[in-house]
Amino acid sequence: MSEDDCENKKSSLGKRWLVLHVKPRTEKKIVEWLKIYKLWHHFPVYTKTTKVQRRKVVRTLPLFPGYVFASLNGDDRLKMLKTNYVVRVIEVMQPREMIHQLRQISRIRRAGGELRTIERFKEGDYVKVKHGPFYGVEGYVKRDKGGAAIVINVEILGQAVAVSISPEDCEKL
Repeated sequence: MSEDDCENKKSSLGKRWLVLHVKPRTEKKIVEWLKIYKLWHHFPVYTKTTKVQRRKVVRTLPLFPGYVFASLNGDDRLKMLKTNYVVRVIEVMQPREMIHQLRQISRIRRAGGELRTIERFKEGDYVKVKHGPFYGVEGYVKRDKGGAAIVINVEILGQAVAVSISPEDCEKL
């Protein structure tokens, strides 16, 4: 059962989509257990190419480190907990929405798109720019023309300045 198995979202006999939060670096081990028990699961991965001592090394890494998506019933859930790799089980309140999002990720991956995770910011979050020409600038996130902007308040004047910024260049403080 591979990541494309999430396409068959119809659960049978009390199975529900859950997110398994697993111990660090055990995602592939829990996926092996899911395969052994022939359970529906989805484990999005991406490939990363690096150079190590003048050699090209290609690694397959989890897109969401520490998380594996699975369709389980009560007995299956207990089997996964007994592996001692699962830290907690997260209930999925809107499985259709989650499956739709996972399908979008699979579609991008199949089309050869470069996947990477970025931190998601909400309007009002206090952030610091970690890359680019605005390195070191701190401010609040504000939605701006369909994108994001960082706002720097000048308290003494009661005014603020905003500049458009890529969320990839920021980190939450």
